[in-house]
Amino acid sequence: MGLPRRRDDPGVSGPEFLGSADRVDPEEALVASIAACHMLTFLAVAAKRRFVVDAYSDHAVGYMEKNEDGRLAITRVELRPDITFSDEPRPTLEQIESMHHQSHEECFIANSVRTEIVVLPPATP
Repeated sequence: MGLPRRRDDPGVSGPEFLGSADRVDPEEALVASIAACHMLTFLAVAAKRRFVVDAYSDHAVGYMEKNEDGRLAITRVELRPDITFSDEPRPTLEQIESMHHQSHEECFIANSVRTEIVVLPPATP
């Protein structure tokens, strides 16, 4: 699989590594990719279960730490989704948790990385 829609924007380091804070660095892009994949998979899972999502936002956070080999890596990503469903039918918290679990299992990006990915408990539906 190629990447036909490449950006012309060259890569940049984060400000911690003398890069620019005005542009997306690879670590931010990885966290954003994980969050976007989870969101898109969640939306598909919700639609299959006949739930309508009116709004979905995520304030994902990635943690760069030394891994078990002593190398810097994005070791953990916390997804913090804020989801608004239409009035009827509304999923229960258990159904939302189940949809997040299924979304994680089916997300191509999550299946491609060793990073621990955690979905923090959702707000009240």
